[in-house]
Amino acid sequence: MTATPEKPSPTGRLIGIDHIQLAMPAGAEPAARGFYSGLLGLSEVSKPANLLARGGCWFEQGSIRLHLGIDQDFRPARKAHPAFLVDDLDRLTLRLEAAGVTIAEDEPLAGYRRCYVNDPFGNRIELMQRVD
Repeated sequence: MTATPEKPSPTGRLIGIDHIQLAMPAGAEPAARGFYSGLLGLSEVSKPANLLARGGCWFEQGSIRLHLGIDQDFRPARKAHPAFLVDDLDRLTLRLEAAGVTIAEDEPLAGYRRCYVNDPFGNRIELMQRVD
């Protein structure tokens, strides 16, 4: 029996997302912490020392890595957005509404319940829960 040569592994292809970056205005780190850590439950992680002077903050939970960077000419992302999977959309939206966050419903999407919220800076965030 002749051995089949191994197929070379593909190179130069995308294999995952390392992080998502959103912009925020200068000096708004406390509001970012209140929303992303306090309401969404992400943990803040230390930025590398060489990036601290830029401001902003980084958050993580499991495979989610979100970086908020300072943009001196800040304009919120009103269409482009991250979509976060959640395990209990009702519980999360109740917590957000109690904090004064507006929940925006959208067209149904097969296999999901979903809504949109804005972070404290107006960036659009989609929240999605898989359904059977």
